[in-house]
Amino acid sequence: MAGAEPRLPPVRPEFEVRPGEAGQIGDVARPLSAWERISNITLVRRLFILLVLAVAWQIYASWLDNPLMFPTFDETMTALWDASIKGPLLERVWTSIRVLLLGYGAGIAIAAVFTTIAVSTRVGTDFLSTLTAMFNPLPAIALLPLALLWFGLGIPSLIFVIIHSVLWAVALNTHGGFLSVSETLRMAGQNYGLRGLRYVAYILIPAAFPSILTGLKIGWAFAWRTLIAAELVFGVSSRSGGLGWFIFENRNQLETAYVFAGLVMVIIIGLLVESVVFRTIEIRTVRKWGMQR
Repeated sequence: MAGAEPRLPPVRPEFEVRPGEAGQIGDVARPLSAWERISNITLVRRLFILLVLAVAWQIYASWLDNPLMFPTFDETMTALWDASIKGPLLERVWTSIRVLLLGYGAGIAIAAVFTTIAVSTRVGTDFLSTLTAMFNPLPAIALLPLALLWFGLGIPSLIFVIIHSVLWAVALNTHGGFLSVSETLRMAGQNYGLRGLRYVAYILIPAAFPSILTGLKIGWAFAWRTLIAAELVFGVSSRSGGLGWFIFENRNQLETAYVFAGLVMVIIIGLLVESVVFRTIEIRTVRKWGMQR
């Protein structure tokens, strides 16, 4: 209606809501109990899992009551202590680790060369993709007969099969990580004039490091398993053997507790490498950079 005043919204009365007592709401910053603080430690949780497995092992072996087939946990620990202090176990472990480091390092170096070529040229990408599709499904232990023919009975044969087990896993994960780098980072590096190795070192490797670290872990696991399997066949050389050869010798002598001791040592080394070496690298790189939770 013309000339009518606009209608204003109704005025609601003001009111004040007082919060209840703090005790009714609850303690938001409640301090953690001693059990909660301990259970938040990763090492404690993992040790608890290992303790449960050891107890289950002891119970089952005691119920089975057949030391030749399945020794108890305490018998295995006694054999492990005896072989480490009085026997050749630590020497065999060092022999295996020395060969493993040689093969693992060589495999990583070759994988770095392949992936650098692959990200530099289209032909390099096709070359790496073709080789990975051909050789990655091929078990490294299947090349052992050829390694014996080409390099003889010794360390070079083991290094050859270790390189094969490491190379394709590391190269595949590294190349996949490089391909997943965003175009924004790529253009930023190109705007700074980075080319070739500097482009790979300053842009691609930091951005793709989670995938690279995964490839290093997988390559380590493949290399360790391949080494133990190869040593079960012929040891490290004609005069001395590694950890796998220690297991094989005790199996022939029906020393089952020492066989289990060798297997436990394989597991211990795997846990130490995973929990100490790779976890330290992960904490100081991808987690520090905010790339992983």
